Amino acid sequence: MTEPDQHKDEYRDPEAVGADVDAAVIDGVVDDLRDVPQTDVHLSRPFIDGLQEAMKLEDRDEVLSMFEELHAADVADILEVLPSVKRVRLIEFLGDKIDPDVLTEVEGEAQEELYEHLPNEQIADAVTELETDDAVYVIEELEASDREEVLQALASDDRAAIEENLSYPEDSAGRLMQRDLVALPEFWTVGQAIDFLRSDNNSIPKDFYDVFIVDPSHHPVGTLPVSRLMRSQRGITIADIMKVDPYLIDATTDQEEAAYQFTKYHLISSGVVDGNGRLVGVITVDDVVDVIEEEAGEDILALAGVGEESGLNENFLEITRSRFAWLVINLGTAILASTVIGYFDATIEQMVALAVLMPIVASMGGNAGTQTMTVAVRAIATKELSSTNAFRVTMRELTAASLNGVALALVSALVAYLWFGGATLAIIFGVAMVVNIFVAGFSGMAVPMVLHKLDIDPAIASSVFVTTITDVVGFFAFLGMAAFILL
Repeated sequence: MTEPDQHKDEYRDPEAVGADVDAAVIDGVVDDLRDVPQTDVHLSRPFIDGLQEAMKLEDRDEVLSMFEELHAADVADILEVLPSVKRVRLIEFLGDKIDPDVLTEVEGEAQEELYEHLPNEQIADAVTELETDDAVYVIEELEASDREEVLQALASDDRAAIEENLSYPEDSAGRLMQRDLVALPEFWTVGQAIDFLRSDNNSIPKDFYDVFIVDPSHHPVGTLPVSRLMRSQRGITIADIMKVDPYLIDATTDQEEAAYQFTKYHLISSGVVDGNGRLVGVITVDDVVDVIEEEAGEDILALAGVGEESGLNENFLEITRSRFAWLVINLGTAILASTVIGYFDATIEQMVALAVLMPIVASMGGNAGTQTMTVAVRAIATKELSSTNAFRVTMRELTAASLNGVALALVSALVAYLWFGGATLAIIFGVAMVVNIFVAGFSGMAVPMVLHKLDIDPAIASSVFVTTITDVVGFFAFLGMAAFILL
């Protein structure tokens, strides 16, 4: 965190330096552009084959040359696609040449093996080169014993900053924030601020979007985008051009809520404050993009009944364990639906057509319920669905379900009539279709909302309940009416 001496008053004359952005700024921008990778590296078969051939020949120089121009994310991709034995061998070849950013990019089983085979001293050196939020990510992924050893190897100020971030709840803004930021007093002029940012001060972060304006107690009173700072006249006071009442995020706020606020208010960066309202860090949009991707991925996996451990780069034992629990739950719901069928076994024996048609009723109800449930879960996640509009949205979904049910009932009844030649059976089939799709629409909305009200993640549990409801109602409606009317 960078906060200059507020009493320093020796600066270059504004008129001598000039009010506009000068060549030094342009040169700095050009230098930054040179650091941007100019080509995308693809995981082509020739590249992977060449890499494996170089490792087979023990040609470390060739291996290093192949990775010399690769972005850290590309290196992580390569580690993730290689089988375990060759991955470990590649880690040994790269050794101390591994870019610290690779530690934050790699995922799954590849991450575990990378952390396991890198010396803790090298991990500690890498952590010191990372921004605080990335350093915290690496530290919290380590085993407890390795984590303590790496923390002890850090300089006291680095260790204190990381430990303070780790003191905040998991998946909170405090874990997500980086502590390096620029904070200036409001009585400074634009010229003073620009001169300070151009000074050889190692504590100034390499990349930042906003300058935070603080009072003597380090409470934020405003923000100033770098673009506005650079376009303003040197003699203007910062207080005259800053954005007052800056948007701030509490350090204990859940990272998903922080990401939602970034999306809603179109933020590039936001200050993070502690319980006393003091500025302790900053969250930038690049970190929020990672959160959005992570949360969206978790919801998609949860809707399918698999955990976040089911990624392509996870260990097969972890994948098996995480999926087995949900399969057992689904087995229980399937038995429940089969129990309903068991009550009508005599009816089915007397009329084989029922056995042919009843899966269609349940299947269509399940599909309709999944559609509505997906819309509801997404709306809850993006905060579009609340107690204020829940009734209106539910009525809209029920109307849509009713219309779809009637349309499908007409088609289904016609198919049943042409197939089995019974008008009564066709009517029963169509009515059961209407009933089940209506119930599917209601349960698809109600189940996620109830679970959310009970503080249960609707993405995880909704599908089990909705599928069970549509199966049970579909079988009971169709077989019940058939037993009562036909037999």
